[in-house]
Amino acid sequence: MELQETDLIENKIANSGLVTIDLELLCHAGERILFDIKNWLFREMILKEKDFRACIKTHDWTQYQNKNIAFYCSNDAIVPTWAYMLLAAAVQQYANLCVFGNLQQLEITLYNDAIAQINANDYTDKRIIIKGCSHNEMPVSAYVAISNKLLPVVKSLMYGEACSNVPIYKKK
Repeated sequence: MELQETDLIENKIANSGLVTIDLELLCHAGERILFDIKNWLFREMILKEKDFRACIKTHDWTQYQNKNIAFYCSNDAIVPTWAYMLLAAAVQQYANLCVFGNLQQLEITLYNDAIAQINANDYTDKRIIIKGCSHNEMPVSAYVAISNKLLPVVKSLMYGEACSNVPIYKKK
């Protein structure tokens, strides 16, 4: 039996002109590392500049090649701002990104950086779906950031999947 043109199944989603953005694919895939400096402090409480600089100088920073690092101190120690600047300077040539804070702050920064690289004009007057399901937990701030980036130019913005989405915005 030969199929007639009217018998063919039409993929309405594929023909809809929807553009799906998967935020998870935008973000840098490098390993995330939480780097606690407390062991580099005298009695894990006091930063001695000479000792701290010695730790930085002797540490193998090459192990952080293309990784993402969040520097913090788990003790309630007084750590001067310049100490974190020294750490950033030491790892800068190896790591993809370093931040001060926890892994959540690192993740937020990674997504903000990735979204900042998007050319919003590429999405002018397009129907966009921001993919809702991901393998990793996504920071809510990433969804807000992509909305802020695209709302001024898109025809419509949705959240979820093409087959079941939540309308967010439609240009009037």
